[in-house]
Amino acid sequence: MSFVSLILLSLGVFFWFFGTLALFINQELITKLHFLGISDTLGSALIVLGMLVHSPESWPLLILVLITSIAWGPVLTHMIARGIVWKRRR
Repeated sequence: MSFVSLILLSLGVFFWFFGTLALFINQELITKLHFLGISDTLGSALIVLGMLVHSPESWPLLILVLITSIAWGPVLTHMIARGIVWKRRR
């Protein structure tokens, strides 16, 4: 495993755990969701980039996973947040 791949994978896992810690620190549900959405998307992207550096022969699948996670992560976070706000207004 190359050094760059190891750094990218480690940073991705760090962002995943950093976002999970926000669940225990913050009180407001929307703030928790904000931290989780950003750190999960960034962590997933870094992990996929680390996998891409580690095994470049599987680049088509990894690029598809990268684009999908970057596109759908914020969209799903936004939909959950809108559902929370909508439920509070009722």
